[in-house]
Amino acid sequence: MKPQSDKPRKFRKLYLIILIVIAAVSTLLAVSLYFAFGRGQTPTSIAHSEMLYVILALLIVLPVLLVILIVAILTGRKKGESTEGVSDMVVKIDGATGETPEPQEEQQPQGSRFDGLTKIDEQKDSYKRNDYKDDITLKRLCETFRNFSANKLRLYYDISDIRRFIAGMAVSHILILQGMSGTGKTSLAYAFGEFLDNTSTVIPVQPMWKERTDLIGYYNEFTKRFNETDLLKKMYEANYSNDIYITVLDEMNIARVEYYFAEFLSLLELPDADKRNLSVVSDEWENDPEQLNNGHIKLPENMWFIGTANNDDSTFAISDKVYDRAMIMDLDKKAEPFSAPRIKRTHINYKRFNELVEEAQKEYTVTARNRQRLQKLDEYMIENFHITFGNRIMKQINTYIPVYVSCGGDELEALDDILAKKVMRKLSMQNPVYIRNSAEPFCRYMDELFGEENMPLCKAFVRRLEKNA
Repeated sequence: MKPQSDKPRKFRKLYLIILIVIAAVSTLLAVSLYFAFGRGQTPTSIAHSEMLYVILALLIVLPVLLVILIVAILTGRKKGESTEGVSDMVVKIDGATGETPEPQEEQQPQGSRFDGLTKIDEQKDSYKRNDYKDDITLKRLCETFRNFSANKLRLYYDISDIRRFIAGMAVSHILILQGMSGTGKTSLAYAFGEFLDNTSTVIPVQPMWKERTDLIGYYNEFTKRFNETDLLKKMYEANYSNDIYITVLDEMNIARVEYYFAEFLSLLELPDADKRNLSVVSDEWENDPEQLNNGHIKLPENMWFIGTANNDDSTFAISDKVYDRAMIMDLDKKAEPFSAPRIKRTHINYKRFNELVEEAQKEYTVTARNRQRLQKLDEYMIENFHITFGNRIMKQINTYIPVYVSCGGDELEALDDILAKKVMRKLSMQNPVYIRNSAEPFCRYMDELFGEENMPLCKAFVRRLEKNA
């Protein structure tokens, strides 16, 4: 097969020949008309002369040539070829000589269509570390991160918020930080990336986003290049590394999360991380990046997505589908400044983090007493509100509480927090009048079950619903 670049040259040569022939015929016709009518000859003498046959022949040939040229150009356009090339004419000429025309193939650009991902392939060894701090504990992680944020970044957080953040990461790769503006939602996720010495990727969500291409980019048919986003490049880089990667979806509910993030939500539900393959392009080229498999990229196991959410008139309500799969964290107030020691950045292997989570689940499993309380609460919720915990919520509870305790927190504090976010929230979908009448009896039942001094978040949530009903 001839190179793709020879075909345009072949056409231009043929195109030039046709134009020259048309010009020659037109010139001959003009000269013939001049000699026939411009020298005083009579119509009778012209009719009996050979000049008439020449003029008629030229008048027939010229339109035929023009028709051939127009048909060739229109045929080339119909097949998506440039008007500078008329491949159909070449095919016809080849057919006339008995040669079988070769099928047209899409011309691939020089180099890869993924410029950014190809550069990452070239630098893949630079993303591997050997200085991870493997002796760190979850409690030490929370304390050092809090002190680093205060000393280095002048960002202050309560230790309970840091514990919720780390325990939330243990439960899900999707966290939603919600609360009033200015309480440090985006700063918390950014600070954690700085602490890990792996800067967080902040993605400002746009109101018109509707599909995954808004997050990862798209293939441009005109340039024959893929428009890569920062997120796509970070995901690709993360697959070469054992670092923890943080991606911040800033103001995530300014567009509908279940639209643009739908494929991510589904893939993150798969228990086997090796099967979380995100579609990038619909085909595969020989010079595609190394980690692109049949147009798919593996969703990194070491990447966490942290969305910040505001609840006002300019945003969309986050759907149950998103809330059920994510861990929720409320930041409603700023912490008081405090003096903190100087802390260096800490490199943590994501595999080591997963090991710490597993160790916490074995060491700080939910106590039998609290399991009985959960069972009784579930029965009460089913009987009075037709709400049940469900397998997903129970799995999240059995991960969240041990990790929170391992971070230095109290078991009932953790239980109060996750029940308020995962179970009490479902009461907001009940009939407001019924909630108003049932709120106080429910709070009394919580006092009997857990003690009056416990479960303040759950009771505050229910009373807030009662007040707004």
